[in-house]
Amino acid sequence: MPVHLIGDLLASELAHMQPYICFCSCQLNAAALLQTKTHNQPEFKDFLKKVATNYRCKGMPLSSFLLKPMQRLTRYPLLIKNILEHTLDGHEDRKPLREALERAEELCSQVNEAVREKENVDRLEWMQNHIQCEGPLEHLFFNSLTNCLGPRKLLHSGRLFKTKSSRELWAFLFNDFLLLTHSAKPFSSSGSEKLFSSKTNIQLKIYKTPLFLNEVLVKMPADPSSDEPLFHVSHIDRVYTLKTETLSERTAWVQKIKAASEHFIETEKKKREKAYQARSLKTSGIGRLLVTVIEAQELKACKPNGKSNPYCELTMGAQCYTSRPVIDTLNPKWNFNCQFFIKDIYQDVLSITVFEKDQFSPDGQ
Repeated sequence: MPVHLIGDLLASELAHMQPYICFCSCQLNAAALLQTKTHNQPEFKDFLKKVATNYRCKGMPLSSFLLKPMQRLTRYPLLIKNILEHTLDGHEDRKPLREALERAEELCSQVNEAVREKENVDRLEWMQNHIQCEGPLEHLFFNSLTNCLGPRKLLHSGRLFKTKSSRELWAFLFNDFLLLTHSAKPFSSSGSEKLFSSKTNIQLKIYKTPLFLNEVLVKMPADPSSDEPLFHVSHIDRVYTLKTETLSERTAWVQKIKAASEHFIETEKKKREKAYQARSLKTSGIGRLLVTVIEAQELKACKPNGKSNPYCELTMGAQCYTSRPVIDTLNPKWNFNCQFFIKDIYQDVLSITVFEKDQFSPDGQ
């Protein structure tokens, strides 16, 4: 095969490897299932041993074949880089090789992202089964869309302690809120990996109402050089003083909470700015429409307590206004005023939609 075809061949073959993204994202679950069946079913274990003796398997167990695609994909960028290093400058194959390298790196990036997403989904489902959501939190679904940040993601988790009582807490940091839970019974774990194991039968209870990250401020102690790994989380009118097991864990918690909080606040800010810009855009319209929304009656109940948190959204093209939500009522009184610029009296349409304000998922109509 001529040397100048290597890059084209690699780029062409890498374009057909998208199915491996799904395969690799499920590889850990497949390995865990294989281990469980091997441990619990002697006849299955004997069957695998027999299959491994086949000359086509070369003595390799099924677990190795499940792992091999992931190992192969991660090696492609290194192999192509090695070929590039030994390809002379100006050679006609350098450009196809660089394209192949870009595709290989993009494929690895997609595989890693798929693995992270699958792990995130698995952990969110684990929490749904192991965290008791009662009362007003009964409608909290961990594996769902957030109110304004897209899919919910678990960013960090681990064991924390209350400073005064030394009470053990299990904390879960999502991209929209911080959840503090506790176990009714002692639970020994060296880290979050065991916490999320399918073999773990721990049941957690919510310690405090979730702390939404657009309402929190995380601070280091007054003396950050102290050997005691403390940090403070301020939420509205309350301060939680928490302790980690090591200083490095404290640093991780503070950095991750701060970054998630800043992202949440910045996302809300951009959303408000976009709405404001659309409203304040001066046009050569033919007039203005003044609107007053007074109240609504006998709305549909959306909460377990038979109430709702309704608000209304008024739009005309890109112009948008939103009223304040009224808590726990089916007959809200808004007394809300706004105005719209009219461009075309025959084409512009005023739309009024009533939404249910939901902190844990996108607002419903």
